[in-house]
Amino acid sequence: MFDTRFGLLIPQRGVGFGLGTLDELLHLGVLAEDSGALSSVWVGDSLTAQPRPDSVSLLAALSSLTRRVRLGTACLASFPLRDPAQLAYQWGTLDQLSGGRMVLGACTGLVSGGVSQAEGAHWGVPDRERAARLEENVRICRALWTGEAIDFDGRFHTYRDLAIAPTPVQDPCPVVIAANPWNPAFADRALRRVALLADGWMTASSWPGLFDGLWERLRALLASAGRDPGTFPVIAMHNVSIGQDREACLAETSRFIATHENGEEPPREMVTAWTAAGRPAECAAGLRALLDGGATHLALRLTSWDQRTQLSRLVEEVLPLV
Repeated sequence: MFDTRFGLLIPQRGVGFGLGTLDELLHLGVLAEDSGALSSVWVGDSLTAQPRPDSVSLLAALSSLTRRVRLGTACLASFPLRDPAQLAYQWGTLDQLSGGRMVLGACTGLVSGGVSQAEGAHWGVPDRERAARLEENVRICRALWTGEAIDFDGRFHTYRDLAIAPTPVQDPCPVVIAANPWNPAFADRALRRVALLADGWMTASSWPGLFDGLWERLRALLASAGRDPGTFPVIAMHNVSIGQDREACLAETSRFIATHENGEEPPREMVTAWTAAGRPAECAAGLRALLDGGATHLALRLTSWDQRTQLSRLVEEVLPLV
């Protein structure tokens, strides 16, 4: 799916807290492509839970600014809220614009503290429905992307003799599902969804041991579904902060996450597990550990207010060591 093992996640929410203008942030995608070391560019997504410039619109812009890199959402948190037929139509157009480079990263968009519940209320979607809507919406998008007219009777949507055009260049157009459940009570359903519906797994090593435990369980579910875990794409979203002092890099990452999420600074255990920090060799070791652990592609977020310098150092000093 990807030409290299690395991609860049553009934190477009940063237009609101000093990372630069939207044009400047989008230009990072051009620099990523020009580097030759990065083969994907991702944008985040949210409607009102964690508002930011619209992901679908930004991907259209990036499709015109770039020619080679894969483009995707990491992840489309609004996927359960959007009308799936309209999204399938938009995504087909994006895949045509980009020449077949789109990767739809979908997730439930659940956020603690009642934030996603408040967001969903605007569209009549309670938190308890998000997982089921994600599953139904994936099925609808896939059916419409065939180009055939569909009749669909689902739990949440009904369509009669509906077809869309254009359809994606890619057949199939890849859908990866993000699942990073901390609560064991929800882990099996979330991972089973990935094993049965997705073309890849999007995750994050956001707590010590979390990625290893989830990947072990997902491998078993993939095998039970008759799918080869050895060829299944695993996309890990990971933070990078490059500097002379590892502790200072971790502290900046902590402030970045808190600012990005409009919350308190996260626990140190989370920041440490979720960040490749310090000198280039230290960062490279952290990224190598993820790849050795089973990740096949890393979507890297630069947790610094100096995005361009960090991107240059990532490409020139860190990735050659991995």
